[in-house]
Amino acid sequence: MAYQWNFAPVWDNADVLLKGAFGTLRLFAICAMAGLLLGLLVGLARNSKRPWLRMPATVFVEFFRNTPVLVQILWFYFALPLLLPFEISPLAAAALGISLNSAAFTSEIVRGGILSIDRGQLEASRALGMNHSQAMRRVVLPQALRRMLPALTNRGIEIFKMTTLASTVAYVELLQQGKLLASLNFNPIETYTVIAVIFFLCLLPLVQATYWLERRLGRVDA
Repeated sequence: MAYQWNFAPVWDNADVLLKGAFGTLRLFAICAMAGLLLGLLVGLARNSKRPWLRMPATVFVEFFRNTPVLVQILWFYFALPLLLPFEISPLAAAALGISLNSAAFTSEIVRGGILSIDRGQLEASRALGMNHSQAMRRVVLPQALRRMLPALTNRGIEIFKMTTLASTVAYVELLQQGKLLASLNFNPIETYTVIAVIFFLCLLPLVQATYWLERRLGRVDA
């Protein structure tokens, strides 16, 4: 017998999913900004000639890149309060885990983007009287950003999808709310179908905006 789809219970509880979508977007905004900024700093440190900058950055990247983000979230939520004299909220635990994990991967994107720029441009900038920081900011990073953009877009998409892991610490996000509706109404197929569509509709504008930016930067280079 063919399955009878029934989306009515999902529409009747749209406010529940809306609350979860707001939580997802909130967590995504925090993690995307924190992961990008920290990843930029760590990536620059990884390219530094100073060992006291390069070595800690390398340890950070290898640790957070080679351990599961879910384990990191659970550690921040359950273990960190045992070591520090304060409680940590589900939002804070999820944001720490996802942001630090993303920063490790983002730093490698940044490092690769910088290394892809011919070193002669840095040397020419220094010959014109710029110090290292000025040369990186004015010459190297603007060019590297164009090459890093596709990889950074993929990183942003991964961060958005990783927000679903926050449901393991009972943070109110889209998947957590979907689980609640599916258990109450016994309609997991309809509920998770709607959640998948919401994720798609949220990510599509981000991807399209990135494509537009890539084309615009390509015209500038031309």
